[in-house]
Amino acid sequence: MTPRLPLAPAVLALLLGLAVPAGADRDDDRDHDRARDALARGEILPLHTILPGLQDRFGGRLLEVELEREDGRMVYEVELITARGRILEIVVDAATGRVLETEEDD
Repeated sequence: MTPRLPLAPAVLALLLGLAVPAGADRDDDRDHDRARDALARGEILPLHTILPGLQDRFGGRLLEVELEREDGRMVYEVELITARGRILEIVVDAATGRVLETEEDD
């Protein structure tokens, strides 16, 4: 008779592994909902009004945008890649579109 006990931890680990990405998806959905709600309430500007000005000012192509809460305000964290291949990180006040901080990585 083959013992089934060694299989149980493997099955449990597999099920837990599948549950983690599902939870991450729910967090992403909530983040999108929060961003959509903030936009609907007029608390933040839409990206399509902010990005062209950033690309005109700094050049480069868009890599990533995140909406975060920093110091009690909503900010867009924008990453652009410059023509020289450097990553430019720009923090923008999501309510006003004002650039708060820039940092260039190698």
